[in-house]
Amino acid sequence: MSRFSVVPSGDTSPEGPARIDLERLLRRSAAGDEDAFAELYDAVSSRLYGLVRRVLRDPAQSEEVAQEVFLDIWRQSARFDPARGSALSWMLTIAHRRAVDRVRSAEASRQRDDTYGTSNQDVDHDSTSEAVVERLDAERVHRALATLTEAQRQALELAYLSGYTHTEVATMLDLPLGTAKTRIRDGLIRLRDTLGVTS
Repeated sequence: MSRFSVVPSGDTSPEGPARIDLERLLRRSAAGDEDAFAELYDAVSSRLYGLVRRVLRDPAQSEEVAQEVFLDIWRQSARFDPARGSALSWMLTIAHRRAVDRVRSAEASRQRDDTYGTSNQDVDHDSTSEAVVERLDAERVHRALATLTEAQRQALELAYLSGYTHTEVATMLDLPLGTAKTRIRDGLIRLRDTLGVTS
């Protein structure tokens, strides 16, 4: 079977395959006659490939599916029943089914990929809820800051909101370094208690 490869060739005229006794070639193929199968292939390859190509449109896939069609014909040739139709229509039916199966398989695969992609997307954080949480946290901090003495709030704001060192805070507030540190420490303790933060 490896000696056969699907190439769009052969007699493409409508009466081409009809001039050859396809039923006889199928019977001989069923008996394992590779020469008969080669003759059958030459007689119908263009017709079968053309049908598959019309369904699939893609040339590479069409050649692959047409190859599968000929394997099916080789394996199933003993099942051909002339009482149910012509040899050509039997082979065209096999080709059509194979092509449609490939289309359905590709569509099912695409749907699986889409479903997987949809169900496994990274969930964006809800920006609205984040904004609400941030606003509530900011309000809690502002309320807690309001419970501090003016001296504590000033020292904390300079140290933690403006990023100054303790020495810079002491210089800016014209305080001894120890006093500045005490105000910052006392302010932090009071903030922690007000916000309910456990250390």
